[in-house]
Amino acid sequence: MNKSLLTNTAALLLLAVGYHFDNQIAFYAGLFAFSGAITNWLAIHMLFEKVPGLYGSGVIPARFEEFKAAIKTLMMEQFFTSENIDRFLNKEMSGGKSLNLEPILEKVDFNPTFDSLVDVIANSSFGGMLAMFGGTEALQPLKQPFVEKMQQSVVEISQSDTIKQAIKDQFESPAMMDEIKENIENIIDQRLNELTPKLVKEMVQKMIKEHLGWLVVWGGVFGGAIGIVSSFIA
Repeated sequence: MNKSLLTNTAALLLLAVGYHFDNQIAFYAGLFAFSGAITNWLAIHMLFEKVPGLYGSGVIPARFEEFKAAIKTLMMEQFFTSENIDRFLNKEMSGGKSLNLEPILEKVDFNPTFDSLVDVIANSSFGGMLAMFGGTEALQPLKQPFVEKMQQSVVEISQSDTIKQAIKDQFESPAMMDEIKENIENIIDQRLNELTPKLVKEMVQKMIKEHLGWLVVWGGVFGGAIGIVSSFIA
């Protein structure tokens, strides 16, 4: 239901009835109701659309860059402050919580680690002895158990308090904090640059009109009340 259209239509009908039947109360009520409703509707319309001759209209598209800058400033100064980031890190790294590196480690290829170990053994003083038992190929059956054990060991190491504290200290260092904030700022800039004046206008217009439609309704109601009072004074 379009509140603005409904209110303006009701006001015009009341105005027409008052004029047709020469009813001063209905005429003034309709006239003032329409005046209040149409004025509030125009004010809402002027937020988004440029009206020729009316200075300040179309303020949202006209101030688009300032609008984006204000969003960025709000997010960086109110949400992504150093204190909030530090509080988040403390919360995530405390209370017995630990980093779960298992999903990451499952994607890590530990085969080169085993190959490097085999090369070290082959080029060491044990190389000659190893050659007597089939060379490096004799070690290949150990490859899969070695990779699985390496993954398991790294996961266990990542759960230790020492590692968690080291990671926490690294995140809380001034240089790291500045880098985190810079990365967040770059992400915000990237997202804001994807916005267009038309997209922002439609997004804000839909949200505001849904709620500011009541301004038109109440403009008509109070205008009509003033009109009724005026009919007795006139």
